[in-house]
Amino acid sequence: MNQSTTTKPRWSLTTMLRASGAGDLPTAAEHLATNGIPIFPCVPGGKQPLTKRGFHDATGDVDKVHTWWRRSPDANIGIPTGELSGVVVVDVDVHESGTGYAAFERARAAGLISAWGWLVRTPSGGMHAYFRPASLEQRSWQAPSHHVDFRGDGGYIVAPPSRIAGADSQSRAYQVIAVAQHRPRPLDANALRAFLEPPRPAPPSVSLPALSSRPDNLAAWVANRPEGARNRGLFWAACRMVESGHSFAEAWSLLGDAAQVAGLSEQEALTTIRSAYRSASHLGPETISRPTPAVEAVGM
Repeated sequence: MNQSTTTKPRWSLTTMLRASGAGDLPTAAEHLATNGIPIFPCVPGGKQPLTKRGFHDATGDVDKVHTWWRRSPDANIGIPTGELSGVVVVDVDVHESGTGYAAFERARAAGLISAWGWLVRTPSGGMHAYFRPASLEQRSWQAPSHHVDFRGDGGYIVAPPSRIAGADSQSRAYQVIAVAQHRPRPLDANALRAFLEPPRPAPPSVSLPALSSRPDNLAAWVANRPEGARNRGLFWAACRMVESGHSFAEAWSLLGDAAQVAGLSEQEALTTIRSAYRSASHLGPETISRPTPAVEAVGM
């Protein structure tokens, strides 16, 4: 990323609200950059980056941002999502084939997405819910059958007060519609994805019925998961232990070690097992005994 300043992004609950209410796009862009938030210009009325390297060119350098928007005062504002910008976004889409609002409400009722910092109405009638990122890298993903996307590391969003021309040729702006009254917390994107798209059983060759839910069999199976199947396999096995009435401590003792044998780090294994217990038992994280101290969430 071409961020010549080392200033850490300074988000507050009013940051996006002030950008949304700015009189014009250059003012909004400079407001974000002044707070150390890396941004980049997108085509006026669209989402395509104007810079050669797209979101990789994002910067919080106020002088560079001023130059970009002096050249293209109608350019929309792009923000890379993930660790570098300090925000991740759940994107609720609205299409002719359906909307993501029902899935968003189900996830909210399950306690998975209630800790947003602010909500932004998108020009299509959809919504962006902004969160703090988790401590581990969380790559962007899509759940098209539920009309919900996650914008994390490797992605970007278009921010208020940018405007997009719709199918009816009317130009509509991204607008902040709600600001949190609670303290925002990091989003567990893995738990959200597993809730929307529960892991499918492994292929028949794995012979899952023979595994049943015996902890020793599950641990042996997890220990032999290949790269690319380790997290989802661990999540599946932990859900089976929930269903069989095993405690979080028991799951961590057996599956945690097995996951590390398979190649996951201790923190990755812990995060995945926690996610499984939250999703499968609908217990809040504060009710789960942790083998290691929890890291305090940083306020937005």
